[in-house]
Amino acid sequence: MVKLYRDMLKRVFVTRAVFVLQACGPLWSYECGSSYYSTGICSRVNASFKFSRTIAPAFQSKLYLLSLKKIYGKCEVTAGHYFLIWKHLLSPSVLFIFKQFTGCETYMDIVIVLDGSNSIYPWYEVQAFLINILQKFYIGPGQIQVGVLQYGEKVVHEFKLSDYKSVEEVVKRARSINQRGGEETNTALGINVARSQAFKHGGRRGAKKVMIVITDGESHDSADLQQVIKDCEKDGITRYAIAVLGYYNRRGINPEAFLNEIKYIASDPDDKHFFNVTDEAALKDIVDALGERIFSLEGTSKNGTAFGLQMSQAGFSAHNVEDGILVGAVGAYDWNGGVLKETRQGKVVPPKSSYSLEFPEELKNHGAYLGYTVTSVVSARNGRLIVAGAPRFNHTGKVIIFTLKNSGELTILHSLKGQQIGSYYGSEIAPVDIDGDGITDNLLVAAPMFFSGGLEKGKVYIYRLTELNRFILEGALEIHNGGQNARFGSALAPVPDVNGDGFNDLVVGAPLEDDHKGAIYVFFSQQSRILRKYKQRIAAADLAPGLQYFGRSIHGTMDMNNDGSVDLAVGSLGAVVLLWSRSVIRIYTTVRFEPSKINIFVKDCQRGGKDVTCMSAIVCLNVTARTAIPPAQEIGIKYNVSIAERRFNPRAVLDNPAKLQPQNLTLLPGVETCKHIYFHVMETTDYARPIVFVVQVGLQGSDHGPVLDDSWPTVMRTELPFWNGCDEDERCMPDLALQSTTDLMTRKQFCAQPVHSHGVFCRHQSEGRSEGLWRIIEGNRRRMVVDVRLENKGENAYSARLNITYTPNLRFSSLIVKDTSDIKIDCYAEIKPRNEKICNVSAPFMRAKSQVSFRLEFEFSPTVVLDHVRVVLEANSDGEETNAADNSEEIYYSLNYEADLLFTRESHPSRYDIKSELALEEPGVIGPPFNLTFQIQNLGYFPVRDLQLNIEIPEMSKNGNRLLQISDFYIDKRDGTGCLPPQHAAPSRMATDELSHVSVKYKPRQRTSGWVSSPWLMSASSAQNQVDTLNLPFQCRVNVASRRDVAVRISGVMRIDNLHAVSINPQHRNSAVGVSVSGGFRTLFCCLLPFSSNFGSSNWWPVHQWSSPPPAPCFYPRRDPSDISFWKSEKKEIREFLPGSSLAAPWEDSYCWPCSFSLFGSSASSRGRSGETRTSRRPTGKCRKSGNAG
Repeated sequence: MVKLYRDMLKRVFVTRAVFVLQACGPLWSYECGSSYYSTGICSRVNASFKFSRTIAPAFQSKLYLLSLKKIYGKCEVTAGHYFLIWKHLLSPSVLFIFKQFTGCETYMDIVIVLDGSNSIYPWYEVQAFLINILQKFYIGPGQIQVGVLQYGEKVVHEFKLSDYKSVEEVVKRARSINQRGGEETNTALGINVARSQAFKHGGRRGAKKVMIVITDGESHDSADLQQVIKDCEKDGITRYAIAVLGYYNRRGINPEAFLNEIKYIASDPDDKHFFNVTDEAALKDIVDALGERIFSLEGTSKNGTAFGLQMSQAGFSAHNVEDGILVGAVGAYDWNGGVLKETRQGKVVPPKSSYSLEFPEELKNHGAYLGYTVTSVVSARNGRLIVAGAPRFNHTGKVIIFTLKNSGELTILHSLKGQQIGSYYGSEIAPVDIDGDGITDNLLVAAPMFFSGGLEKGKVYIYRLTELNRFILEGALEIHNGGQNARFGSALAPVPDVNGDGFNDLVVGAPLEDDHKGAIYVFFSQQSRILRKYKQRIAAADLAPGLQYFGRSIHGTMDMNNDGSVDLAVGSLGAVVLLWSRSVIRIYTTVRFEPSKINIFVKDCQRGGKDVTCMSAIVCLNVTARTAIPPAQEIGIKYNVSIAERRFNPRAVLDNPAKLQPQNLTLLPGVETCKHIYFHVMETTDYARPIVFVVQVGLQGSDHGPVLDDSWPTVMRTELPFWNGCDEDERCMPDLALQSTTDLMTRKQFCAQPVHSHGVFCRHQSEGRSEGLWRIIEGNRRRMVVDVRLENKGENAYSARLNITYTPNLRFSSLIVKDTSDIKIDCYAEIKPRNEKICNVSAPFMRAKSQVSFRLEFEFSPTVVLDHVRVVLEANSDGEETNAADNSEEIYYSLNYEADLLFTRESHPSRYDIKSELALEEPGVIGPPFNLTFQIQNLGYFPVRDLQLNIEIPEMSKNGNRLLQISDFYIDKRDGTGCLPPQHAAPSRMATDELSHVSVKYKPRQRTSGWVSSPWLMSASSAQNQVDTLNLPFQCRVNVASRRDVAVRISGVMRIDNLHAVSINPQHRNSAVGVSVSGGFRTLFCCLLPFSSNFGSSNWWPVHQWSSPPPAPCFYPRRDPSDISFWKSEKKEIREFLPGSSLAAPWEDSYCWPCSFSLFGSSASSRGRSGETRTSRRPTGKCRKSGNAG
């Protein structure tokens, strides 16, 4: 008996005018006794709905076409065992009906040996078992035949193998079998008679021999069993033995010996061939099990492959190739699956071992379901390769790529593995030839149960097929549909080019979306890749109520309505939705103007009482079909024309805007239609920017007819330029020229100021410097001004631009147009580089023969100090310059900075009196303490770096008398400021020093290591003998930031004992400390005039008096200060610095010390030259920079 469990339309193939439908029923099953075998079946149907071929590659017999009927309305099967292959989607229904002629492949001879001895009770239970088991058998010609014999003391043939030809006849005869009885149970005899006689009376050559022995006790001829069983093995008889334990259980007898005997009778292994029941009534419980085990033998061939295909479900997937049909068989080989092939020459069944490399034996119980889907790809190198999916392999899924020869040789080339357990990776596979060249570009592998965010959203992997036949993962298609299940990828359907761009497209089903209503997604392709974002989503909820699982299957290769476009069939639960494809069109728009440019000098009409320029725009529209479209189909479009003028006073206005908007047209594809649009241009000064016309197009109705290509613009912008006012060739040739000046002072300008005119910097010309390349930056200057004049000596300069670049020590502040010119300059900053500005000059153009003067202001950076400044101005435009040499202007100067430093020294105590009448009572007495503080303050805007500060303190006399003892030295260590540690001289024994005639003269030492050495040497002249002091030097390098200060503090004690041992001339008073502050190669000296002759007096003021604060008695030496004659030659200069002063001592007795700094230079550092200072009249003694530069 043949039954159908499932019908499935799995594949439809269309090639031009040839219609071929491949319909498969993978659960098509046949019943043999109580067993059902789902081998599957497939059929081809032509355009006339007639079968061209029917195949069942896993079935062991043949199917024959019985009839073909067209049935209108309800289908009724009235005769025979028929099964439905396919029901056409459109009424009237078309039914294809088949009948199975040859049934189960159960070619067996079965002999049942019944124990009829007296111990069997009740007999009707045995008889019922016999009838039930007979009804399980498929008895008939070419199938199973059954014989029964009964034994006790003797053996009786109830009926032979060839006596009955149907189940009904055998069952009828079995009902009349009575128990024969007997005191003995000669089981060995019954088995031997069955072997030697029953299988020969009606037995068939080649039929499987099966013996079923039923008994309830030990045999009385057990001695003969060994030989009998050996003979059965020799004859190839499979034996099933059933032990009925009713007799033993009723009498409480141990059945162990009996069971061992029955197991010996049964074939090996016992677990498949041995049964035991508690009593006769329990025989009915083993009927099904016995039947299944017997039928597991049916049709098994020598190589063991036949039964491996009995549950194969061939046709679960199918794919046409050039020489046959590929069929997926998910149930083959213990549900590991396989791929079969049906050719005109016969079946191609690869053996199970062909898959062992990718499907190892240890995973055989997983049920890989290979063949769940099967397809093929076309490689440029190796031609056609077969691809099959196994979604349950190792729980993650696998796809294999292989070749299959008609000889059955299967070679696996590659495999692709899933990533997530339970994702069902490989349940859908689709090759895509994007560019239509016949070579597969991408292979799509779906994992519809891919878990993401706690939901079965699904995922489709995209593999690129390389020229070397490698599959490279390039990404995946996913949808983000919020919190819902989707099973995206349950169906994949490559479809021909939908949008007319020349590339084939893809449709993907998501049947669980929208609460199981379902949806499909359309993806477009470009070049050799599928776009990751879907183009269209079609939801079942938008189509019809009640649809469920819409998108579970998709097919799109046929033109169902004959409009030239491929349509889409989408399966859902109990329904199929057919979606028509709509033609895709483009609307081409062109705009031209009469005249072609706006001449604002021609006013040829009036609008609103004003003279204006009247013009017209000619708008032409043409429809072009991207995909097939029915001939002579009229297409309704609409268009809208506007002028893109958003200003309050537009430059151009349509003559009749209300009548023009919107306009409807009906066009034929390929036929151009033009319309005139009239407008006028108003008087304007903005005639560099063109007038922009905007034409927007669309379809009158969006529900029917063609659709617009969304990759084609529906808005057309056309520019109408103004006449540029240049020569007839319309090539403007401007001639831009730049001139500039700055407000930075030259040396001459700086020194011309009264406050600077008497400074040493201004009195002596710097050597080796070009006056024109140097500029002075005053101490209070923060800005630099550049005055610029830009002139256009040629024709109109369109898009005139001014590029301004400047050094990092400048910051752009402003640009101000100085005159009343109508030329505007707008500047904006470029992101890169930072020190650059780009300015538009009188956008959109600078008129011919026009000029503009403007001022650029820059601020000096307080943190970036350079020894130069550079500003480059460049003027250019879109035109061709007639003279490019004057288009740029460069300002470059080397800089001298004027610093503003205040040097302060303070002493505590300010004096110490040595009284000659006091005698030294105890030697070694020291004290009192003293503290000296030297402070440099930067009052200027710029930082001053690398000042060299030298402090020398007369520590001891030449004879070793220590005058002072230093206990602590401190300097503010910041910004790189630091000092070298002083080197103390070793003292000797105290001895009297005669310093009664002391004159202090300048005798500088040699410079060491870039530091300014002490200029101090104290000497006494008495009888031509000199005694010098030994000075303790402190050498420091000082950096002073703007508005900051640096302080040096020295503390110690005076040695009273040694000071009382020194004889000092009471007419003179000596400075205790020598200080040098410098930063360059020449040092500025401040001179201290002789003090009052009253050495013990507390008055530290000089003896001369000034009526007003005098200028600083400081100057630059013009020659080497080591030359003693220098001082004499400079007396006049010193005197000029002290106008109106009276001196109490000759100049050669003056005390001079270097107290000023390298304040001015190319970078306010040690490379510069010293500047002038002034000295205050306070006892603490301050030297301050007065404002001259050097």
